[in-house]
Amino acid sequence: MRIERLLEEKIMALPESRVRDAMAYSLLAGGKRIRPLLLYAAVKGYGKEESLADEFACAIEMIHTYSLIHDDLPAMDNDDLRRGRPTCHKQFDEATAILAGDGLLTYAFEVAASAKCGGEAKAAGMKYLAEMAGPSGMVLGQCLDIFEEQGKTSWDDVQTIQKYKTGCLLSVPMMIGSVLAGHPEDAEKWHRIGDMIGLAFQIQDDILDVRLTPEEFGKSTSDSDNEKVTCVSIYGIETAERMMNSLYDEAIRLVLSFGAFDAAGIIAMIEQIRGRTM
Repeated sequence: MRIERLLEEKIMALPESRVRDAMAYSLLAGGKRIRPLLLYAAVKGYGKEESLADEFACAIEMIHTYSLIHDDLPAMDNDDLRRGRPTCHKQFDEATAILAGDGLLTYAFEVAASAKCGGEAKAAGMKYLAEMAGPSGMVLGQCLDIFEEQGKTSWDDVQTIQKYKTGCLLSVPMMIGSVLAGHPEDAEKWHRIGDMIGLAFQIQDDILDVRLTPEEFGKSTSDSDNEKVTCVSIYGIETAERMMNSLYDEAIRLVLSFGAFDAAGIIAMIEQIRGRTM
């Protein structure tokens, strides 16, 4: 896969160190690569070459991986398993895992800054990347999830958390794809689509969290173990599945509503995500 080769090239270009080893351990552990593949599908839908998105595709996956490393830490979700292997802090140690996450986050922007596109598109892409990953985006979602979940029992509260925690990093590939392809006017609509995919994705995770063992799921089932409020705990699995499918269907409808855009690639990605079993 194109993104796998690029990620390995970027990581191996760094000076050899224990931190680089930890970064590589988590970044190159496989995974579905949903976010970079959404970016590639977006630029191709606009009729552009995949290579236009290479650097931003790597940057998005690095930021996603940093978020997983930090999310697994004892101070956060305290998970032992990720992608079927020991989490970064279990394989190495807590200090190295923190530095590995820090390294991936900062290196992501160095990589994005080398993107082969015009300065205006690059600046817009980096702004979206920072906004969706930072304290107005994913970091806010993590904060709400950890510190403000107590007493939050309504579906509206859960949706707000997941909009930021999951939706932002699923929105940003398509938002960046639109600006790289010369269609910045589409970015906000892609943000709405990403929010829908993100919420459906999280509901799906909640369902899998209940149905699968940690070994089958490939990660610790910490939400059920920690009795977190989820769509499944509020409505039950059958209703949660209906809500999940409704969100995926609405996202597809919105993708099809674009004018000069070949929606086939993005829709195929959405259906691939919908069909995942881990």
